[in-house]
Amino acid sequence: MLAQRLARPSTLRTLPTFLMMAIVLPLLAGCGYNTIPTAEENARAAWSEVLNQYQRRADLIPNLVETVKGYASHEKDTLDAVVQARAKATQITVTPETLKDPEALKKFQDAQAGLTSALSRLIAVSEAYPDLKANQNFLALQAQLEGTENRIAVARRDYIQAVRDYNLTLKTFPSVLWATFWFRGSEPFANFTVAEDKMQPPKVDFGTKQGG
Repeated sequence: MLAQRLARPSTLRTLPTFLMMAIVLPLLAGCGYNTIPTAEENARAAWSEVLNQYQRRADLIPNLVETVKGYASHEKDTLDAVVQARAKATQITVTPETLKDPEALKKFQDAQAGLTSALSRLIAVSEAYPDLKANQNFLALQAQLEGTENRIAVARRDYIQAVRDYNLTLKTFPSVLWATFWFRGSEPFANFTVAEDKMQPPKVDFGTKQGG
C-alpha cells in the first residue's frame, strides 16, 4: 500500500510532461525544427552520389588505357599521364563527414580536373588511329564514358543545389533560430568552386559520329 501511495504522485508528475511533449513536438515540427537535419542529410546524400559517379569513371579507365595501348603503345607519355592522374584522383576523397573543409574539397576538385585533362589528351591522341576508333571495345568504352561524364555533371549540380539549400537554412529565419539554440554543431558545407560554365561534361567524341 505504501509503495502504491509513493508511486501515485510520481505518475501525476509525469503526466504533465507527456502532455507538454505531445503539444510541443508537433509545434516544433511545424515550425521547421527538422529543416536543418533534413537539408544536411540531403547534402550528404548528394555528395555520396558525386563520389559514386567519379568512381564509375575511374573504373572505366584501366580498360580504356589497355585498349588504346593495343593500338598506340608508343603513346607512352599520354597513357602514363592518365594512369598517374587516375591514381591521384582515387587517392584523394572527401567523405560526407569532412564536407565542412573547403581545402579538402579543393584538393579533390583539382585531382579530378587533372584526370579530366589527362583523359582529354588521350582522346585527342586516339584521333590519329582509325583502327582504334573502329574497335568495338573502344566504341563501348566511348559510350560508357560519355554517359558517366553526363552523370557526373548531374550529380555535381544536384550537390551544389543541396549545399546551397542546407547552408541557407543556417542563415535564414526561422531555421537560424534552430541553428543557434539546437544545432550549434551544424556548419556550412563546402561547395564546388568551379564556374557553372566549366561544369559541363567534356565532349567525348572519338571521331565515330557522323556530322549532320
